[in-house]
Amino acid sequence: MVKRFSLIVSAFGSALLLLGCQTNDFKPERFENLNTKYDVIIRRDLRGVPHIKGRTDPDTAFGFAYAQAEDNWQLIEDAIPFYRGENGLYAGLDGAVTDYLVKWLGLWETLNEQYQWDLSPDTRSYVEAFADGLNYYAALHPDLVDETKLPIKPKDIVMGFMLRHLMFYGFDGVIRELNKPSRQRPLSERSETELKTESGNELEEEEISFEGLPIGSNAFAISARGSEEGSTRIAINSHQPLTGPVAWYEAHIKSDTGLDVLGGLFPGGPVINVGFTENLAWGATVNNPDLVDVFVLEINPDDVDQYWFDGAWKDFEKKEVDIDLRIWGFLPWSVSREALYSEHGPAIRTDHGTYAVRYAGMGEIRQLEQWYRMNQAQNFEDWREAMSMLSFASFNFVYADKDDNIMFLHNSITPRRVEGYEWNNYLPGDRSELIWKETLGFSQLPQVINPEAGFVLSANQTPFRVTHPSENPKETDYSPVNGFQLNMTNRANRGLELFDSLLPISRQEFFEIKHDKFYSKSTDYVTYLDKIRSASFAEPLLKDAQEVIAGWDLATDQENLNAALGTCVLLAAERDDDREQHSDEQVESLLNKCAVRLMEARGTLKPRWGDVNRHVRGELNLGVGGGPDILRAVYGSGLEENGFLTNRAGDGLYYIVSWDRNGNLEAKGLHQYGSATLDETSPHYSDQAQDYVDEKMHDPWFEEEKILSNLKKAYRPGEEAL
Repeated sequence: MVKRFSLIVSAFGSALLLLGCQTNDFKPERFENLNTKYDVIIRRDLRGVPHIKGRTDPDTAFGFAYAQAEDNWQLIEDAIPFYRGENGLYAGLDGAVTDYLVKWLGLWETLNEQYQWDLSPDTRSYVEAFADGLNYYAALHPDLVDETKLPIKPKDIVMGFMLRHLMFYGFDGVIRELNKPSRQRPLSERSETELKTESGNELEEEEISFEGLPIGSNAFAISARGSEEGSTRIAINSHQPLTGPVAWYEAHIKSDTGLDVLGGLFPGGPVINVGFTENLAWGATVNNPDLVDVFVLEINPDDVDQYWFDGAWKDFEKKEVDIDLRIWGFLPWSVSREALYSEHGPAIRTDHGTYAVRYAGMGEIRQLEQWYRMNQAQNFEDWREAMSMLSFASFNFVYADKDDNIMFLHNSITPRRVEGYEWNNYLPGDRSELIWKETLGFSQLPQVINPEAGFVLSANQTPFRVTHPSENPKETDYSPVNGFQLNMTNRANRGLELFDSLLPISRQEFFEIKHDKFYSKSTDYVTYLDKIRSASFAEPLLKDAQEVIAGWDLATDQENLNAALGTCVLLAAERDDDREQHSDEQVESLLNKCAVRLMEARGTLKPRWGDVNRHVRGELNLGVGGGPDILRAVYGSGLEENGFLTNRAGDGLYYIVSWDRNGNLEAKGLHQYGSATLDETSPHYSDQAQDYVDEKMHDPWFEEEKILSNLKKAYRPGEEAL
C-alpha cells in the first residue's frame, strides 16, 4: 500500500494538529428506550449459548445484537474504526495503512451510493435493527464503551462484510507485494507457497497461516446412497483462529416469520455464516481462485499524471484522501494522501512503477444480504437462489438437506477474461480489451450436485477433485484464464482416500473421518520424508532423528512419540515448493533445525505428542491430538517460549448434522472453549475445552422442547431474567 512510516512522516511538515479528541454524536438518551420498539427474548441455555426468539426478523436482530454485545462488546467495538477507515486514530501508523486502503478503494463512496438501491428493504430493516441492539447495549453500559466510536451505524455492519471479503481472498497481500522495494518475479514463475507465505524454509512459527488466518477448512457430506444407514450427513468444520475478531461464536436466531438457524458467526455479525436449520445445512471453506489482476501502466515522461491507453495519453482521476491518526498514542494528526484511478480501477505509484488493480467484487455491497437469504432458505431451491446472487468473491460451500440433496460449489466472482494472456502475471495496462466487466454466471462455476458416488468433500483443494473421479468437474471444461486453483491439501487427499475405502459410511465412521489424525502418503510434501529416510548422516543427533522419522506412522494421536519431529519436518517441507530439488545439505539442515528445536524445548526427540500439542484456556492446559493440515486440524505455536505448542487455530466450532430416512434431524456440535468469548470469570469461558480434546460432541439444543428443558435463563434486552 503506502510506505508505512515514510508515508506518514513525509507529511508531518504539512500536517495539522487536531484540537481535542474525535467528536461523536452518541447521546445515550437517544438510544436507551430502543427496546420498546422490539419484541424479542434472549434465552441462554446451560452452556450459555444464546437462543434469540423474536416476533419478526428485525425483532430477532435487535435481540441478537444485544446478546452478542453482552459476550463480545470489546471485539465488536474495536472493529468499527477498521470498517470506517478511522483505525489510525486508535492504532496509530498500523491503522493508518488500512485506513488508506479503505479510502483508496472508495468503499464508503460505493456503500453510500448503493445502500438504498442494492440492499432490499427487508435486509435494511434487519441490519438497522441489529445496529439498534448494539447502540441500546452501549447506552445502558456507558462505563464499558468508548463513546468516540459510537453510535454504530447500519452501514458500519454492511462495510464489515465488504471489507472482510476482500481480506479473505487475499487482496491485501497483492497490495503489499506491489509496495515492496522492487517488483517481484512474475507471478507465473512463483509458487503458491511463495505467494501465500513468502516464508521459505524458515521455522520461526509452527503455524500455517496467511495474513493471520489458517490455511484450512473442511466440509463434507454424504447422501443416503453413501450412508450405511441411509442417512444424509454433513460435517461443518471451518477453521479460524481460536480467539479474536474472527474466532467462531455460536448462536441460534429464530423469528415467528420463518427465520430459524443455529451455527457460527464472527462477533458483531448479524447472520449465521455456517450452520443448519430444520431442513438444511451448509459449511464453507476458503478457496484460492485468481481474483486480482495487476496492470503495468506506462507513464507520460512529460506528465506523471497521464498513462498510455489505447494509443493515447489519458489523465488519471485523482483525489486527496484524509487520514487521521494518533502518534505515540496521544498526538492526533491529519495527513492527506494522493489516490489515483485509471480505467482499470485504483492505481498506485511505487519506486518500481505505477500499477492499476482490478479485483473481484468491485462495487459489490450485498454480501450481508446473501448471508441473510441463506439463513432464511427453507429448501434446496431457496438456498441455490441465495447463492446465485454471487456477492461473495470467494469461498467453497458444501450443502446437505433433509430431502437428501448434497452439493459442492466452488463459489467465486470469477472475471470473464479474454484469452491469450497470462492472467496470473503482470498485465499490460494500455489495452482496453483487458479490462473485464463481466463475470462467470452461477451455473458456470465448478459444482457437483447429488453425485452417484454419494459424497462431496471440500478441504481447500482444487474444485476438480471433490468426489469420485468419474463425477468431478472436468478441468478441461474451464479455461485457464478463469484462474481456478489446482493444488491439493493433505486433508483433501486423506478425506478422499477415506471416502473411497469406507463407502458406504456408517455414523461412527463419519465421525471418525472428521477426527482423523493421519497424513496421507499421497500428499506431495509427505514424500519429503523419503529424502530423510534414504539420506546418510554422520552426526549422532541426525541419525537419531532419521530413526524417528523412519518409524513414524504419519499419525498425530496424543500417544504418538514420533509426531513432534515428524510434523515439524512436514511443515517445513510443505512451505518450500523447491523441496524436491533439495540437496543433501539442505535436507540435513532442515532435519537439524527441527531436531535441535525439539531437543532444546523437550530434551528428547520422542516426546509424547499430547505433551507437546496443547489446548490452553485460562488455567486449563490439555493435551490434544491432531495437527497442521490434518482433518483434526490443530495449528500450534510457541514451542521455544513454552516448551509446548499452544493450539491457536483450526478446529473451533464444528458440527455434524444428519437427517435419517424419515427426515428426522440430528445435530451434534462442539466449541473449542465455550460460549463466553472474553469473560474469564464466566463458567462458560472454558467449559467445553475438555470435551474438545476428548472429541465429545453434544446436542446443540436446536428444537424448542430441548431449549426449554435446558434453559438457564430468559430475559428481554436490558431487563432482568424472566
